[in-house]
Amino acid sequence: MTKAKTLHAMPADQPGPRWGYTMEQLAQTPMVFREDLYAGQTVLVTGGGGGFGRAMAFMFARLGANVVISGRKVEKLEQTAEGVRRLIGKEVSIVPMTIRKPEECEALIDHAWAVHGRLDLLVNNAGGQYPQAAIDFSNKGWLAVIDTNLNGTWYMMQSAARRWRAENHPGSIVNIVANVWRGMPQVAHTCAARAGVIYLSKTLATEWAPYKIRVNCVSPGSINSEGLNVYEPEAAAQFQNSNPMRTLGDVYDVGQAVAYVGGAAGKFTTGAVLVVDGGNAQWGDVWPGGRPAYFD
Repeated sequence: MTKAKTLHAMPADQPGPRWGYTMEQLAQTPMVFREDLYAGQTVLVTGGGGGFGRAMAFMFARLGANVVISGRKVEKLEQTAEGVRRLIGKEVSIVPMTIRKPEECEALIDHAWAVHGRLDLLVNNAGGQYPQAAIDFSNKGWLAVIDTNLNGTWYMMQSAARRWRAENHPGSIVNIVANVWRGMPQVAHTCAARAGVIYLSKTLATEWAPYKIRVNCVSPGSINSEGLNVYEPEAAAQFQNSNPMRTLGDVYDVGQAVAYVGGAAGKFTTGAVLVVDGGNAQWGDVWPGGRPAYFD
């Protein structure tokens, strides 16, 4: 797959390199799938205002799906929807909300059914963390990350599954997680939360199989996305050294993995974790806050 061009332009108030992709790049990046693969289906992507979520909104719209995106910042959702409308010629439904509140998760699922009459794929992409030594975490910071990344994902999964059960409709869930296999220094809170999501997903894949609901995870490694902008420039620039391919993946590497395992191609796959990391899981370390001198 041809890589989209890295964006190096910086706003005046943001020092260091800027990571991510323009909407024009997202609209033009080559895909390996035919463009009607998801025609007639409804895909809901949480955290759709930027990063992986925005890329998947573009990708699923290009694949013919009815797309619903959610997030906390309405302006970012509107930017994504406007970009898809302008560059792809399709409408995207937006719902400002927080996955930390179970009632808002339920309302989001109801919205997808009300607008499109069905929901086929839920992509739990919303989440967040910040780099810090675990010994210095505040209780508030720890709880915020756990509540978003673990509890919020659970609320979305349960809300979707209950509606699929009530409608006697098959469903698919893909959770965006992280490479937790060797620990994640400096983001221990998200490591704990994402590990919880992985094993929750494996458990639900068994419990919900009678309802024809599949549950899988996609685990990205170091990806060129807006998420790198939260780290110090020197630390972000080293992410490409965390895998033996010595490069960064792109957001469509992640999106197409979701499209594969979440759709018809993955019909016999459930309880799995698809790792998209350039070999990081068995090779390299990531220090988002910079490698401590002790380890040099």
